[in-house]
Amino acid sequence: MANHKSSLKRIRQDKVKTLHNKYYAKTMRNAVRKFRNIADKEEAVKLYPTIQKMLDKLAKTNIIHKNKAANLKSGLCKHIASLG
Repeated sequence: MANHKSSLKRIRQDKVKTLHNKYYAKTMRNAVRKFRNIADKEEAVKLYPTIQKMLDKLAKTNIIHKNKAANLKSGLCKHIASLG
C-alpha cells in the first residue's frame, strides 16, 4: 500500500478516472455494434455523424487512440457503402 498522502490521492483519482473511461469506451462499443446491425441505409447515414462525433471526442481525450477512431470511422463508412 502507498505511504504518501499524494500517492493515496492519486490512487483514488485513478479509480474514478478509470471508471469514467470504461463507461465511455463501453458506450462507444455499443453504439458501433448497434450501427453495424442497421440494415437501412437512410437510418445509417442519419446515425453516422453522431457516432463520428463520439469517436472524435474519445480520441481527443485519449480514451481511445486516434488511429483506432480513424479505423472505426473508415469501417463504418464501408458498412454504409455496402448497404447501397
